[in-house]
Amino acid sequence: MGQLLTRRIELPDEAATIQLGRRIARSLPAQPAGWLVLLQGDLGAGKSTLARAILRELGHTGAVPSPTYTLVEPYEVDSRSVYHIDLYRIASPDELEYLGWDDLSDGLRIVEWPERIPGLEADADLHIGLDYAGDGRMAVLRAVSSRAAPVLQGMDLK
Repeated sequence: MGQLLTRRIELPDEAATIQLGRRIARSLPAQPAGWLVLLQGDLGAGKSTLARAILRELGHTGAVPSPTYTLVEPYEVDSRSVYHIDLYRIASPDELEYLGWDDLSDGLRIVEWPERIPGLEADADLHIGLDYAGDGRMAVLRAVSSRAAPVLQGMDLK
């Protein structure tokens, strides 16, 4: 659909990244089934930290391992399915079928390394780019679906 709204936020430290994740989680609809949130950035930019913060704010209290090797870590949080997905080891869009990609649309999908699948952003709701900025990070949040634009607009990023 393209870019509907963009917001930038400086993340001077890990605590700020965690706080951003909490704000994102609080801004999502109560039943975010079918939502696709993309986390893009270099190694160490904070993608997993942000995903963990979202999961914790949604109510998950257990461990949140990186899905680097499992590719998909499923969670059941307050009767909601949430999938933390890492596409770093995916070589082609055809491999999404082996992940059960279509079956994951019943929940919130939080995807790291979305650039590994060209065209994935066309199906996304929210794209979050994380980049280094001095000693901290910069997050660029883009609503790429019409349903994400009001969520991002109403998000308190202060």
